[in-house]
Amino acid sequence: DCYNESEEATGLYTMIDDNLTFPFLTHLLDTEVEVEGLDLNDADEVVVTCRQGVSRQRVPILDLPLPSPPPEGWEWIEAYRYWARGRR
Repeated sequence: DCYNESEEATGLYTMIDDNLTFPFLTHLLDTEVEVEGLDLNDADEVVVTCRQGVSRQRVPILDLPLPSPPPEGWEWIEAYRYWARGRR
């Protein structure tokens, strides 16, 4: 039971966090990165923390390419992407 988009985003964030297996590897701009964790930013967007060496960067999960094979729980990323497309 969600009363607004913020609560919907928080609910999807919780499902991703509960079901997605961390860490996993993927590529951003032709660079392999380790996806370490998940967070909500101030705009209620789901973001992941990516690490390459000692550098860390937060990336919107909407922009994250999934590796092949995808990590366990990837279906919740797709559910969030589907939900986000409906908001635009």
